[in-house]
Amino acid sequence: MAWRYCGNQIKLWRTHAGVSREELAKEAGYGYETVKSIEQGRRRPTVRLLEVADEMCGAHGKLAAAADYLKPEKFPHFSLDFMRYEAEAIVHSSYETQLVPGLLQTEESMRTLFNAHWPPLDDETIDERVVAREARKALLEKQTTSFSFVISETPLRHPLSSHGAHKQQLLHILTQGERRNVTVQVMPNGGAHSGLNGPFVLLETPEHEHLVYEEGQTTGTLFADPEKISIVMQRHAMIARQALSPDESARFIRKLAEET
Repeated sequence: MAWRYCGNQIKLWRTHAGVSREELAKEAGYGYETVKSIEQGRRRPTVRLLEVADEMCGAHGKLAAAADYLKPEKFPHFSLDFMRYEAEAIVHSSYETQLVPGLLQTEESMRTLFNAHWPPLDDETIDERVVAREARKALLEKQTTSFSFVISETPLRHPLSSHGAHKQQLLHILTQGERRNVTVQVMPNGGAHSGLNGPFVLLETPEHEHLVYEEGQTTGTLFADPEKISIVMQRHAMIARQALSPDESARFIRKLAEET
């Protein structure tokens, strides 16, 4: 909404001043389509464009001042409720199929994933999201909160970039799994098991309310429906039974690291 409002203000000021979109784009050093996307709210207005538009349209700082309200989002907007509950949870249980869970990722893994995002993220947004995800990892230091991670074998075998970076990621998982409040298990590939329907995170709040978070390509859903919660809790319990034990998982990950 902030992007749309700011983009519309740029368009209104530009039109009122008799400045064409082509003229603004040329002066700011952007393509016509980039300025069009910004004015239509599909891209975040840049500080450069705001300053140039402010000067060309005689806005006397009114457009440039918008930069303070357009900081990159630390997290995708659809995950904000989940992040709020995650920060207070006393139990955090998850199953992941394609990625190493964010709380267990190295900084290099984070950057590689954010750089692969499409449509592309700008450098400022990537930096902001890396910092935010790194800050989330401090949750693992809360020794009174228990964390249970079940990870499919797939992301453990699939390097995101170099083999060296992947080895460091595997070793980092092992290190985090040594915390007494953290359990890491591996779900081997092959055969049918209870986790084939996809990833999820199961939270227990300090008030002992249970919540489930499921995330897709463009949306995330946090729900507390008792019937759905019961299904996910049963499913997580079965997944944990079908996965390798924590000790077996540590040996499995260590062997992968040695082979990388």
